[in-house]
Amino acid sequence: MASVSLHNVIKRYGAGKSAVQVLHGVSADIDDHEFIVIVGPSGCGKSTLLRMVAGLEEVTEGQIAIGGKVVNELEPSERDIAMVFQNYALYPHMSVFDNMAYGLKIAKVPKEEIRTRVDKAANILELSALLERKPRALSGGQRQRVAMGRAIVRQPQVFLFDEPLSNLDAKLRVQTRLEIQKLHRELGITSLFVTHDQVEAMTLAQRMMVMNAGRMEQFGTPEEVYNRPATTFVASFMGSPPMNLLRLAPNADFGGQPGAIMGIRPEHLHVSSSSSDNGSRGWPVQVDSIEMLGAERLLYCRLGAEFVIVRTDESLSSAPEIGATIYLTPRADRMHWFDAGTGMRL
Repeated sequence: MASVSLHNVIKRYGAGKSAVQVLHGVSADIDDHEFIVIVGPSGCGKSTLLRMVAGLEEVTEGQIAIGGKVVNELEPSERDIAMVFQNYALYPHMSVFDNMAYGLKIAKVPKEEIRTRVDKAANILELSALLERKPRALSGGQRQRVAMGRAIVRQPQVFLFDEPLSNLDAKLRVQTRLEIQKLHRELGITSLFVTHDQVEAMTLAQRMMVMNAGRMEQFGTPEEVYNRPATTFVASFMGSPPMNLLRLAPNADFGGQPGAIMGIRPEHLHVSSSSSDNGSRGWPVQVDSIEMLGAERLLYCRLGAEFVIVRTDESLSSAPEIGATIYLTPRADRMHWFDAGTGMRL
């Protein structure tokens, strides 16, 4: 187990004027035993960054260190890492046991130790009853657990996960997330987990890197990222539904600032049917549509040219009708302000 350090990591494809830069100086220090999630939309560079840590992509500029040792020039096999891919990459003609043991056999690990390591990993992942099966006889979730088991038996310093849950259905994704959390608690191996799913990021991460267009926009705990987003991109990407970002004229009632964008999360808007409710003047908005989500409702409203999403719970005594006018008052202690030009937090 080891720390991972990224220092001004840059990636370009091609050379000269035709070169395309896809990573723009990413720096981060990841502590030993940490579970880090790299999250962002498709094409933001998150998988490229992970593959550079693994040694599957060359570093154009900057340094990557594992356990205090710079690994830029080391082959993947020399970095003491194990990677779990999105597509499982299991050998179809081999049993579960042989898939998990294959890397150890190639490394000429003694048979007794191979059996011990595979049995231990199978027990952790609840695969003991499936060791003689072939991959075709397994569900998607079981195949992903075999892929994780193959990584566990390597006993690496660092785990690298490249969107390992993308091929699973919604129920299995939740179940496998829980298994990964349990796995990290038991093994404590430093882990980097790539995903485009902000829910996965929020539930799995001890700290997360939020990536956008090849840049790391914020690095912090889920609570820090959610409660104090560093940019408008982070504010809109992290959270479901996303934060409302409104270009409003300065208004003393709401703490308005010139040249700024106001952010407010859907759950931090108070709904009333009257502008005089609670003695305050609210925003008059028109309800465009309503989503019923069991214990809560999402109200999609129009405020002039802006759209506003409101989250309310089922205790709302009378749900507004579509087309009705309601009044919204933001919680003063939950308002966020961003520079309209740069998108940075003020």
